Amino acid sequence: MAKHSDISWKKDHPSTLLSNSVQKVDRAVKQAMSHPADTTVEHAFNSISHAENALFNAEEHNEHLDTVQQYKDQLELSKQQLQEVQEIVEDQE
Repeated sequence: MAKHSDISWKKDHPSTLLSNSVQKVDRAVKQAMSHPADTTVEHAFNSISHAENALFNAEEHNEHLDTVQQYKDQLELSKQQLQEVQEIVEDQE
């Protein structure tokens, strides 16, 4: 399971990992939107990559599919927002 399994099994549960990952994406995209720069955009793309892995894992474990779909939709919106920020950063260069 996880490296810190003595803390709590919930932290390693696929739906919890997905939830936490999507929250991190949201924060990273907001950071990139408020401070458009290569580093903030890159950090947000990395967060999205981790969240997509968590999404795949949750789907593989047949987690609450309605909740998984909501996170999937939220992740897609974040990706669109980040794409817009990346275009702004590229235009500034």
